[in-house]
Amino acid sequence: MKRFIVNLMLYMMAIGLIITGCRASLKTESSPPADTAEHIARAYGIDQFEKIDAVRYTFNVQVKSRQIRRAWVWEPDSDRITYSVQKKGDEKVSRTYLRSRIKAGAPEDLVEIDRRFINDQYWLLYPFHLKWDSDIRLTFETQQPLPIPPGKADRLVIHYPPVIGYTPGDAYELYVDQDYRIKQWVYRKAGAPTPTRAATWENHARVGPLVLSLDRHGPGDTFRVWFTDVAVKLKNSDEWIKPVPFE
Repeated sequence: MKRFIVNLMLYMMAIGLIITGCRASLKTESSPPADTAEHIARAYGIDQFEKIDAVRYTFNVQVKSRQIRRAWVWEPDSDRITYSVQKKGDEKVSRTYLRSRIKAGAPEDLVEIDRRFINDQYWLLYPFHLKWDSDIRLTFETQQPLPIPPGKADRLVIHYPPVIGYTPGDAYELYVDQDYRIKQWVYRKAGAPTPTRAATWENHARVGPLVLSLDRHGPGDTFRVWFTDVAVKLKNSDEWIKPVPFE
């Protein structure tokens, strides 16, 4: 009888080790992408984003001799957008709208403004979309060559579904350092196998409770994206908080 009990205990321990091993194997295989996405979002302040009443920024992009500048104020709780752009001469165009109007149907010119808003906001606030966006598929690889050499970094790849958004099926590659800050990223339109756009993420700064990268450069100075007039306003406050560079 004693021998039977000992054998039974050894059998149960073996089963336990198998189950534990399976769980560990599943964790090793499936957790790193989700864990990495979570760490990146937290490194940029996702846990504090609920304190934000409004985000203000001007999106600047220069490709060769062409330069574009668009100013935005986004109020996340109401999803209200204020857009302004300086036309040739002294003409200034401004528009304020609720994004719910886009979902319900809107004039084509407003849809085009919203398309620009999504583009510009993704450039500035992409780390938060790792938590905000649904139905994304993640893959993770350690120490991959940077798209703009030299160097290596861990890479998180985000695949979007083929039926959602203004540019469905897109893919992004985030190359992150040991602090989970983005060093470089790659955008692949519609999930193309080759990069549509690659850029550095530079000039990280604290903006209230958030961390934002304010400057991006393409390979060989082929283009640049940068942000000016950046500030956030906290709830129950009228003060705009401007960036403070990391020491």
